[in-house]
Amino acid sequence: MPQFFRIQLNSFIRRVENAQDLKCLIKDQGVTLTRRGRSRNWTIELNTEQSINLQKSIESAKQESWLWVANLLKKQRPELNLKDLKTLAKEHWPISVNQLMRLTDCTSAQARLVIDEIEWSE
Repeated sequence: MPQFFRIQLNSFIRRVENAQDLKCLIKDQGVTLTRRGRSRNWTIELNTEQSINLQKSIESAKQESWLWVANLLKKQRPELNLKDLKTLAKEHWPISVNQLMRLTDCTSAQARLVIDEIEWSE
């Protein structure tokens, strides 16, 4: 899970209201937020779990101008393999198939497989 990836946020400050609050929210999640030189573009560097947590935090903040960041996180998040899904499921155990699907955007077949593996290994 600790594999990091980068997402570029073009015109970040101009596209969001209360940018300082969003920057604090991003940094509170342990995500690295950097400005690209003197341009308007910013970059965040995060892992999959941070991406999931940040997306949920942004969505729960109820700030419409921030939702494009949450959508970008969801689109550019790398797909999780079964090992990563199993690790996430164990961290949130007990978890249902629907909860795992909502948390990771995996398919129902993948979620069932992971949960069955965890239950049978106990």
